[in-house]
Amino acid sequence: MEVAGVGLHPFGRHPGTSLPAMGAAAVRAALAEAEVGRGGFQAAFCATAYAGVASGHKVLGALGMTGMPIVDVEAGCASGAAALMLAASAIASGQRDTVLVFGVEKMPKGIIRSSFFDPWQEEAGLAATPAYFALRAQRLMETSGVTKDHLASVVVKNRAQGAGNPDAMFRSAVAAADVLGSRVVCEPLHLWMLCSPNEGAAAVVLRAARRSGVRVDSAVLRSHLPGAVLSESTPLAGLADESVVPPSTLAADAAYEEAGVGPEDLDVVECQDTDAARELLGYEELRLCPPGGSAELLESGATALAGRLPVNPSGGLLSKGEPLGASALGQVVELVRQLRGQGAERQVPGARVALAHTVGRGANAGVVILTR
Repeated sequence: MEVAGVGLHPFGRHPGTSLPAMGAAAVRAALAEAEVGRGGFQAAFCATAYAGVASGHKVLGALGMTGMPIVDVEAGCASGAAALMLAASAIASGQRDTVLVFGVEKMPKGIIRSSFFDPWQEEAGLAATPAYFALRAQRLMETSGVTKDHLASVVVKNRAQGAGNPDAMFRSAVAAADVLGSRVVCEPLHLWMLCSPNEGAAAVVLRAARRSGVRVDSAVLRSHLPGAVLSESTPLAGLADESVVPPSTLAADAAYEEAGVGPEDLDVVECQDTDAARELLGYEELRLCPPGGSAELLESGATALAGRLPVNPSGGLLSKGEPLGASALGQVVELVRQLRGQGAERQVPGARVALAHTVGRGANAGVVILTR
């Protein structure tokens, strides 16, 4: 199936713009690219975590485009990936010919709160908090030779790439010294090593017809296996077992098999970087490098914009910020533009195979593979 159109409302803080208005802007842009009007799509899937009941109806109601099935989907940061998977399945099954997928969010300021965790887990710092991210980062430092300098390098790389993204929240390059000079939130993570929850919207139109455009070759969601002490779903489960396969690897392996490609075939990646260490861990979980090889891969320059496998040419969440429902679809929008050659100053030359990766609270990981 092909991506017939994409649209994006810039990520950031938009106090004067309502959630339906942001969603409508992204949807209008995607439908216009796809040359699809009212009645031209047979189902809609809306990704959101914080927007409340019937968010998809609010957006499409503002456009006068209701009447078809409209389904809200929540899977934390992977909500957009989950919605895209459902949309792709609807087309692959033959039920639908054209489907709209969009994500919207207006995140509260401060630390992301999640009803997924019990109060004692939040109090212990084992929920979706910088304390938990810091524990994960410390473990990565032990297993992969990652240092604070590597964490700062991820921020420097992504902020430099985000400077060329007009839809990003932060559009200025930074120096490693400034990253390391920002206040420590929870060792080893400094403030600038953490993404900012914010607001935005993204939309994608999928169509069964295969033309010469960008195709969705796989859209996979996988949940966590229980057990690991630093699992994102079961902290303090009591089992420190490296044999527990993380959900990102489960999703990536399934996506590679479905798409008929491997990590060696990728030209560009948009990878979850909720914090700087999360991107490095993603290198290993997505099999972009061997286990323990993330620091070496970063040092080689391979994941920079001029490297052999650029990661987060959009600037990632460290530049864009993260409106949860729109996050994964924002990655897809970026990669579609990369594969079309519309990346402007952040364009990856000759990109033909792309991967998007998100990890969502609620214990889900999503991987989408796009080709041209």
